[in-house]
Amino acid sequence: MTALSAIRCATGTSNARAALEAAVAARAPISLEDVISEAALQTRVDKKFLLTPGEFTALSQKLGDKFKIMQIDGLRTFRYESVYFDTEDFDQYRAHRQGRRRRYKVRSRTYADTGLSMFEIKTKGLRGSTVKHRVEQDLDTASELTEANLEFLESVLRSEYGQEVPALQPVLDSAYTRATFVNPIDGERLTCDIELEYANGHGQIDGPDLIVVETKSADGRGASDQALAELGIREVSMSKYCIGIALLNPQLPANRWSRLLQRSFVPDPTLC
Repeated sequence: MTALSAIRCATGTSNARAALEAAVAARAPISLEDVISEAALQTRVDKKFLLTPGEFTALSQKLGDKFKIMQIDGLRTFRYESVYFDTEDFDQYRAHRQGRRRRYKVRSRTYADTGLSMFEIKTKGLRGSTVKHRVEQDLDTASELTEANLEFLESVLRSEYGQEVPALQPVLDSAYTRATFVNPIDGERLTCDIELEYANGHGQIDGPDLIVVETKSADGRGASDQALAELGIREVSMSKYCIGIALLNPQLPANRWSRLLQRSFVPDPTLC
């Protein structure tokens, strides 16, 4: 993505990266094809947690060998790059801050290591479950709302909420490195993100040396959820999109995440 620097401010390997790479190194691999067939979970319950490197190591040990690690062409960690779309007044950011039932996210996601790019809409289903709608797109137009993407978005919003598509524009670029743990027995997944980067047309900011862990299961009570509870690690109310918007747009209200921002994230968007 042109708005994001390819080099992080800190030199050397972060503690979060070291913990993640150690956790994935000895696990049995699972292919992308098997992940898609056994653990796609397009409709799911998501829970987010923010872990220190030490907490993450303890979690990995507690999970045992039940979870495999997604591997593609020998790689086990992957760089994700996303462009998020919202209205000029950040209507969807505000909808998330207010916890509205009929909220959604619109983004373009590129898997930088494989060249695959998807246009995605995430909506809220029954009982707070997350429903992901996605179509493959041309990598060359990944930062644009193409006519085909708009038609797809229109069909999703009409079907899910009976709404029309508002005027959208790109408002945030984000990138991070991810590893995905998969429990093929029950389809549960655990995504682990490090080295968050956020940018817009005015600045760039990096996230903390922590691991964003997201559990994805059918009912929100998977083995990883239980392991986290046993370690005393509590779920956090966090959206990577909303955190990035709040950090780079301090004029917007962010009371829902203010404590998290103050405790764990850089308080002001200083350029590298």
